[in-house]
Amino acid sequence: MLDGMMRRFIDPPLNVAGRQLAARGVTAAQVTGAGLLFGLLAALVLALGGSGWAALLPLFAGRIADGLDGAVARATEKTDFGGYLDIVCDMVFYAAVPLALVLREPANGAAGAFLLAAFYVNGASFLGYAILAEKRGLQTAAQGEKTLYYSAGLLEGTETVLFFAALCLWPGYFQPMAWVFGGLCLITAGARVLLAKRRFGSGN
Repeated sequence: MLDGMMRRFIDPPLNVAGRQLAARGVTAAQVTGAGLLFGLLAALVLALGGSGWAALLPLFAGRIADGLDGAVARATEKTDFGGYLDIVCDMVFYAAVPLALVLREPANGAAGAFLLAAFYVNGASFLGYAILAEKRGLQTAAQGEKTLYYSAGLLEGTETVLFFAALCLWPGYFQPMAWVFGGLCLITAGARVLLAKRRFGSGN
């Protein structure tokens, strides 16, 4: 829901930084990999019982890198594999943080399983929609220039990062936050399915 608005603010400085990195020979894939490593470091800090404040720095660094890789690609060469690698690394990161908080506190298991299941369902609705949109030749730049078709939803990347930041700061409230956020993910997925039915349900 917030991604489109955020892109208007973050894309200009990211594009400047992306051109500077590209001029120094840094590749988009390297930035994508660095972003994943930062995200996994944040998850490791949480899993080991570290301070949520200590996890925030690598978490946000990873998300900045997630935006920078596209800027570097635009400054050099965008490839389908680059977009594919980006979405795979995103999914790994999204799974790592809830898993880390379950490992940190096994009593979070049921809420963590529900949250991960909701992420799975929402991700399936997102990727399935992107496949059909590609088949129909649909395009959108509402969330910036992407390799895949990004369908808007109630919960998007911005909301997820803010949610993860809240989990870092208040890990003791993981269970209620996970149940609520997971439920909103399922609502997002359901709305996307209904949108897909309206747009792709006919033979047109």
